[in-house]
Amino acid sequence: MDTLLLLILLSLVGGLLSLVGGLILIKTHKNAQAMALYGTPFAAGALLAAVFIDLLPEGIEASSADTVLLTTLIGILIFFVAERFLRWFHHHHEDDSDLPKDPSVNLIIVGDTLHNALDGVAIAAAFLVSVPTGIVTTLAVAAHEIPQEIGDFGLLLAKGVERRRVILINILSALATTIAAVITYVLGSDNALPVGILLGLSAGFLLYIALSDIIPTIHAKSNAAKLVQAQTVLLLVGVVVVGAAISLAHQYVDVSHDHEHAEHVEVHEDAHDEAHDDRDH
Repeated sequence: MDTLLLLILLSLVGGLLSLVGGLILIKTHKNAQAMALYGTPFAAGALLAAVFIDLLPEGIEASSADTVLLTTLIGILIFFVAERFLRWFHHHHEDDSDLPKDPSVNLIIVGDTLHNALDGVAIAAAFLVSVPTGIVTTLAVAAHEIPQEIGDFGLLLAKGVERRRVILINILSALATTIAAVITYVLGSDNALPVGILLGLSAGFLLYIALSDIIPTIHAKSNAAKLVQAQTVLLLVGVVVVGAAISLAHQYVDVSHDHEHAEHVEVHEDAHDEAHDDRDH
């Protein structure tokens, strides 16, 4: 099979797999309500883990710490200005029933879509190394996206978005992975795109969502008389689960890269030895 076609197929399958958990949980109204209640703090933990364990380290590796941290700050400021605009827009269009009840819904969708697009860049970059590395990376991305997508489902439900629309939004957002993967692969190298800047912006978006919207909502709905509650535990669980998934994903990718490098060195040495033997004869 052509490598580009395999890339498209696997990125689509990986995107759909990341939606499975959320689809199962919103199958019934009862599950949807529970997900809206408990998925929100899990989402906060998942977003924080994705930023500090995945996006920022990857961005610094691809670019520089100064560039990534600056673009993270820019991402936070862009989201702040965007939310101010959306709130102003909604204030002047309150009679429009098609608009979402909470303007931050749009910001959540943008952040998730950008994050999926960056996953596509990572997948395509791996395929440019080799097909096996690309396959491993695609599976790893799908594995660490599943708990995060569950959190996103619960978060959108908590914001008052209908279940059918939540499914449609997440499917369309998942397509960003495939589109970004194809563009990156066609360009021929992940270095052709400012990956460090994109990762920094994505980190800023996710941080803004987690710290300015989700966590204040958790505090507002919590019982002040209790120190430790389910929401607190679930936030920590979100950090641990997504952090562990990201760490495992990177381990598999690193092992695959090391294996590919060892094979390349072995082939090069064999070719050098054969050439040396031919000269001796």
